[in-house]
Amino acid sequence: MLHFCITIALSYLLGSVSGSLVVGRFFGGVDIRQMGSGNAGGTNALRTQGPLFALMVVIIDVGKGALAAGLLPTAALPGITPAAGAAAAWLPVACAAAAIIGHMVPVWHGFRGGKGGATLVGALAVLAPLALLMVFVMWSLVMMVSGYVGLSTMLSTTAVPAYAAALAPAAPDLPLLAFGLTMVVLVTVAHRGNIHRMREGVESRSATRLLR
Repeated sequence: MLHFCITIALSYLLGSVSGSLVVGRFFGGVDIRQMGSGNAGGTNALRTQGPLFALMVVIIDVGKGALAAGLLPTAALPGITPAAGAAAAWLPVACAAAAIIGHMVPVWHGFRGGKGGATLVGALAVLAPLALLMVFVMWSLVMMVSGYVGLSTMLSTTAVPAYAAALAPAAPDLPLLAFGLTMVVLVTVAHRGNIHRMREGVESRSATRLLR
């Protein structure tokens, strides 16, 4: 249990390393939380700082999700017995969730972070690549129809529990199902500002949407 708890704590601390703020320090101290939508994620980075800045942000934010889900659960901690049995089965999704929560409320950056999309992508690349493919397909479809990045992210997240419950190759994956349901709630809460702006009709839309 000690290994389980420490690994989750480390995942949260890793997730708290905000890509946009790290990259911003190399671009003259830029803090994109003071610009555009005020979000510390890749979309606001692209809109306010351009593609190079945004790419670097996304690499960091995706990478920490992959590391939390794939590396930390199996990390050897000196003098501590690794998690086993049910704890070991749940540890990858618990670490992934902790990293995503760290991204949303980062202890290193005043608990003002991003919305978790890129870090979720990194985690899913390790936990369930087929579920990630479903997420990309749904995100693309919603984006083409609506033009709303936030709406696309929220709705596409539902593909994770759907995959875990019905489309997993063998049987329902309970840890992944719990993780997916948790992500739907967290990502929706993180996008509450987008929901409000959509209701008010002032949310930014992509010019490439199909329906106008």
